[in-house]
Amino acid sequence: MLAQQIPILSVTEFTGLLKSHVEDAFPLIAVRGEISNLSQSANGHVFLTLKDSKSQLRAVLWRDTARQLKFKLKDGLEVVAVGGLDLYPARGTYQLVVQELVPEGIGALELAFRQLREKLAAEGLFAAERKRPLPRIPNRIALVTSPQGAAVKDMLQIILRRWPAANIVIVPVPVQGDGAADKIAMGIRLLPRLEGVDVAIVGRGGGSLEDLWPFNEEVVARAIAACPVPIISAVGHEIDVSISDLVADRRALTPSESGEIVVPDSNELLADLEHLERRLQRTVTSRIENSRHRLDSLAARPVLADPWQQLERSRTQIDDLFGRLSRSADSRLVRARSRLAELTSTLDALSPLQVLSRGYSITQDAQSGVVIQDAEALTLGTLIETRLHAGRVISRVEQVLPATPQ
Repeated sequence: MLAQQIPILSVTEFTGLLKSHVEDAFPLIAVRGEISNLSQSANGHVFLTLKDSKSQLRAVLWRDTARQLKFKLKDGLEVVAVGGLDLYPARGTYQLVVQELVPEGIGALELAFRQLREKLAAEGLFAAERKRPLPRIPNRIALVTSPQGAAVKDMLQIILRRWPAANIVIVPVPVQGDGAADKIAMGIRLLPRLEGVDVAIVGRGGGSLEDLWPFNEEVVARAIAACPVPIISAVGHEIDVSISDLVADRRALTPSESGEIVVPDSNELLADLEHLERRLQRTVTSRIENSRHRLDSLAARPVLADPWQQLERSRTQIDDLFGRLSRSADSRLVRARSRLAELTSTLDALSPLQVLSRGYSITQDAQSGVVIQDAEALTLGTLIETRLHAGRVISRVEQVLPATPQ
C-alpha cells in the first residue's frame, strides 16, 4: 500500500508544510486581474477578489496599505496587485496580501485625479456661476504657500513692483510631502479670520506630479470651495492643471502670473487716471462752450431782448382769444336752449301723463300690475286699479261687458 511507503502527515503538519513552501516560493509577486466582490471592514481592511476569464484569487489590503491609495477602488477596475501569498492552515485557504495596487494601463495618481475631477464636477464645484469676482484693488492679500519656496519670492516681487502699497500676509504651509494637503486646507480655512483679507493666492512652483499632488487632494478642493474669500490658484507651470485650479475662482498659469492678476499695475492705473482726467476736462470744456452758445442764442430772442413788448403782444392775443371764446360759448348756449325746447315739446306729446290730463285713464290688475287692454281678460271679483290724471281708484269687478262691435 502507498500509505506504508510514504510518511503520513496530519492535516496541520501538511498545511504548515504547504504554507512554508508557498510563502517561500512566492515572497513577492505581481498579479494582474479585475476587481470583484469588493468590501471594506469596519476597521478599514479592504477585501477583494482578483479574477480573469478562467480563475480568481482572493486578496486583502490591510488598513495602513488601503489608506495610502490615491484612487478609489471599485468592482470592474483592472489593476496590478503586488504582494506576497499568505496561507491560512486553519481554513486551508490562501490569499494575496497586497502591498501595492496600481491601475492597469494608467498611473494611480492619474486615475485618482480623474475620479476626483468627475466627482467634484458632478457636484457643480467647477461651475462658472460659482466663480466670484476678484477685488479691483485688494485691501489685503494672503499668500497660502511655503515661505521658503521660490514661488513666494516671485509673487512678492511682482505684487510689490506693480502695487508698492500692497498689504500682504503670508500663511505658511508645506506644499509637498505627507500631511501637506491637510496643512494647506487648514491655511485656507484660516483666511476668513485674517483681518482685512479680501483675496488670496494658493499655490507653489513647479515640480513632479507627486510634488504637486497635495493640490489635487479632495480636502484642499473642498476648503477652496467653502472659503468666502476669493482665491487664485497658482500651482506649478502652465501645463500643470490641478484640481485646485478647477475649483478656484481664478487660475494663474504660474505663481508669477498670479501676482499680475491680483493687483493692477500702478503705473498703468496712473496713466489711465491721467487719460480720464484729460477726457473729463475736454467733456466739461465742451459742455461749457455748448451752454454758452445756447445762452447767447436764447439771449438773442425777442422775448428776452424786449420782454415788455412780448408781454403786451401776449396780452392782446389773450384778449382776442377770450372774446372769441365768449362769442362761441353764447352761440352754443342759444343752440342748446333751442334744442332743449324741441325735446321738451316732443316729450310732453309722448308722455302718458299728458294723455291722462285729457280725461283718459289707465287700468291695471291691482295685484300683478299688468295693464288691462281687454275686459274679457277680467273675472268677477278681481281687484283693479285705475290711474287718473289726479289720483288712483281701486275697484272690484262686478260685471264684465264684452266689447261693442264697431
